[in-house]
Amino acid sequence: MSDDQGRERAQRPEDLSRFVLERLNAGDVDGLVALYEPDGLLALPGGQTASGSEEIRKAYEHLVAGKPTFTPGTQLPTVRNGDLALTSTRLAGGDVTVEIARRQPDGTWLWVLDQPSLLG
Repeated sequence: MSDDQGRERAQRPEDLSRFVLERLNAGDVDGLVALYEPDGLLALPGGQTASGSEEIRKAYEHLVAGKPTFTPGTQLPTVRNGDLALTSTRLAGGDVTVEIARRQPDGTWLWVLDQPSLLG
C-alpha cells in the first residue's frame, strides 16, 4: 500500500523504523512527516517536543539540512496490544529509540509518540 506520493506505507509497526532511516538518508522531510499521525509527538533534544505535523516537519527540516548519514541500528522485539505497538531500536552508539505506533483504520501503522534517543 502506498500514500498519495507513492511512498510505501507501514503494513507492520516494525516497517516504520526502516522507513524513517530510508527517508532520513534521502532527505525526504514530507515522507518523514507521513510516518506520524497528524497530532503525533516527536521528542527533541533538551526536553523539547514537536507536536503535530508542522512542528515535526520543522524538526526534520533542521535535522536533514546538513545531509547527515544515518546508519541502521538493531530493531528490538515489538510489543503489541491490540491497535497499539511499542517499537524500539538500539543504535550503534548505545542509545535506544522508543516509539508508540497505532494501527490506522486502513490497517497501516503510524507513530503517535517518538522518543528517538534514550541512553541505553
